[in-house]
Amino acid sequence: MFGKKTVSEEFNGFLAQGTSVNGDLSFSGTLHLNGNVRGSISTTGVLIIGEHATVEASIKAGEVQIYGTVVGIVECESRVEICETGRLRGDVRTQKLIINEGGSFEGMSLSATPEKPNQSDPENPSQGDWTPDHSENVHELTTR
Repeated sequence: MFGKKTVSEEFNGFLAQGTSVNGDLSFSGTLHLNGNVRGSISTTGVLIIGEHATVEASIKAGEVQIYGTVVGIVECESRVEICETGRLRGDVRTQKLIINEGGSFEGMSLSATPEKPNQSDPENPSQGDWTPDHSENVHELTTR
């Protein structure tokens, strides 16, 4: 009852080391992934990519925490955190990008702003769907 939370209390789902998924993965709530995924991942919730995970995917999520390895495009509503053991190689669009000491990021980063209703502007790439275009508004960032 009291003390540290168990995995079942913290996560809605868990994919263990040795598990592989090829294709589209969607879920709600919080998923802790410690296996391998190739394809796409979609959620409005939280995706935790564990230290033993390898992900080659396009990711759209509310929040992503990276402890393992990710290769692909990551779009997040609130934040992406690359933890001490985390590696991200790909482009990121999020309101907040956090790279902890020891974490690695190779790619392009675009600061996303919350979309305002009824103000869609086709000339403004910060709204709607996003594809990295390496324009002057995108900054290259590499940390080691």
